[in-house]
Amino acid sequence: MNVRLQPGDAAPDFTLATDTGDPVTLSSLQGRKVILFAYPRAMTPGCTKEACDFRDSLTGLQAAGYAVLGISPDEPEALAKFVERDGLTFPLLSDPEHKVLEEYGAWGEKKNYGRTIQGVIRSTFVIDERGTVELAQYNVKATGHVGRLKKQLGLDA
Repeated sequence: MNVRLQPGDAAPDFTLATDTGDPVTLSSLQGRKVILFAYPRAMTPGCTKEACDFRDSLTGLQAAGYAVLGISPDEPEALAKFVERDGLTFPLLSDPEHKVLEEYGAWGEKKNYGRTIQGVIRSTFVIDERGTVELAQYNVKATGHVGRLKKQLGLDA
């Protein structure tokens, strides 16, 4: 049974290693709004498209007070290659045991090329300054997702 976070839920706190190996703790970002997006695997086509869209929108998101974090089961070394290859300018978090992904409901059964597998459910969470989930989106499409999210957040000007 998958947990699904809802607006108003407390965002589960975590500490995870980034692409640089440095730890990031969600609660240390209190006072800032956070966009946490879960993606299946570094350097795959859909994940690259989504991450690059966040990169290209980062200035506007930061100006509106948002920090952006990506999370996947990739090891920090793979994340570092992804950051370098695509010039990503926000932290990518490594969750190889998918503990945090499970707490956020972003790990579970999904269809992949007609087969049912266990894996990352592409999801995005907007967390407010107090650590409360403002928005939880599951099974998002990589292409166009950042534009749709900005529109929902009133940032599409």
